[in-house]
Amino acid sequence: MHRTLLAAGLSLAAAAPATAADSIGLTIYRNNGGSLFEGGGSPVADGYAVVHERRAITLSGGRESLSLGGLPTTLDPEAVALDLGRTRVLAQRVLSAGDGGTLSAHRGERVQLLRADGNPIVSGVLVGVDGNGLTVRDDSGDMRYVRDFAVVRFLDRTGQPGSTLQLVVEGTAGTSQAALTYPTSGLGWRAAYAAVLADGSGCSLSLEALASIANRSGRDYPAARLKLIAGEPNIAGNGPQAFAMKASMARDAVPEALPEQGGLGDYRSYTLDGALDLPDASVTQVPLYAPRTLNCQRSWLFDVGNAWFPAKPLLTADYDEAPVESRVVSSLRFVADENLPAGTLRVLTRDRDGQLELLAESQLGDTPKGRAATITLGNAFDLTAQRERTAFSVDRSGRTMDEGFRVVLTNSGDVARTVTVRAYPNRWRSWSLISSSQKPARQATNQLEFAVEVPKGGKATLDYALRYSWTPAEE
Repeated sequence: MHRTLLAAGLSLAAAAPATAADSIGLTIYRNNGGSLFEGGGSPVADGYAVVHERRAITLSGGRESLSLGGLPTTLDPEAVALDLGRTRVLAQRVLSAGDGGTLSAHRGERVQLLRADGNPIVSGVLVGVDGNGLTVRDDSGDMRYVRDFAVVRFLDRTGQPGSTLQLVVEGTAGTSQAALTYPTSGLGWRAAYAAVLADGSGCSLSLEALASIANRSGRDYPAARLKLIAGEPNIAGNGPQAFAMKASMARDAVPEALPEQGGLGDYRSYTLDGALDLPDASVTQVPLYAPRTLNCQRSWLFDVGNAWFPAKPLLTADYDEAPVESRVVSSLRFVADENLPAGTLRVLTRDRDGQLELLAESQLGDTPKGRAATITLGNAFDLTAQRERTAFSVDRSGRTMDEGFRVVLTNSGDVARTVTVRAYPNRWRSWSLISSSQKPARQATNQLEFAVEVPKGGKATLDYALRYSWTPAEE
């Protein structure tokens, strides 16, 4: 009966004991997936990393079987690369714990099944795993299906959780250094920023930047060397799927030195100094940059309408007639003095009792050094705005249309504010500002802005009028 090379090789001898990694390097790509960081399950199929391991393997010589356990449940089985030097790899396969639990990853290895009282039931090679029991080929070659067992002993000492790489190799006897490289999901990182606004009338903030590293790959990574990649590389496919189990959150000790920043193609890399433990089902934080103080600008915006133009002049009298009343949106702007990878930015301020309190939480996109970052804080409680139409007329023979508005801004707070009123003259694309109670701060093709000073505990009023015109061909 013909058997495949892999099946024949794995039946030659009991698999050699798996070895723990002598060294581990992780290249982890930025990922903002909620499943990685929310602590709801592990392993997960979100995230992407490349794992570089070195393991010392003892070979008997000739053709033999090897079993490397303790691999992540979420690794990509089609992209596992193994370099054994002069030893040839004849075949390999990955048994994933995700296909039926931890035991599935150890099919083809020697096990011993025990009863609850410690007495042995059977010893042999684990052949199959299902929801009811285990199939074992005992030492005489007979197949045994066992349901009632309490303990499984891994006789080859390969009982680590996660997936297992089974190999058929051919080489000389001795100890060989195996270089193992594979991509896996279940690992990802993102930046976490805390911006503390300084007290006083000006605007400055203290920015703390951390890297949050999530491991939900189904295995631990002790003393790993870490490299974090910022950017958005194209990664094909959805990655391997995984089952879920209960996860916990952990914060590990951080390296003493800050990461070394460099370029990697079109992306940025951050290499951490020293080694760091990344236990499974954990989120670990390390400093990305030293804290720094930056100047900033606060702004408040009353935005009315949207930027669009109709196919023809919009002459309907009741268009946009209802008064508009809304809160005023508060924002914060600062210029990055370092490359800021995408992540979550939390803006804090100190209250009267000295406690730091949250003003807002927002997503910050990849921000290169020297570029401005604008964060929406939310609706200002003390500021309200109302706009209503005060005039409207159409001169069809002259092909003109006039429209006037009044905006009333109210400030119930104890500090004066400058509110930007943004309007969109969109009855037609040809328009002009014919009057206003104050000069506009900005005027564009489809947008008009006024900077209105609103006193503390008071009101401010803005009046402006627009004139639209069109040609006979545009009617």
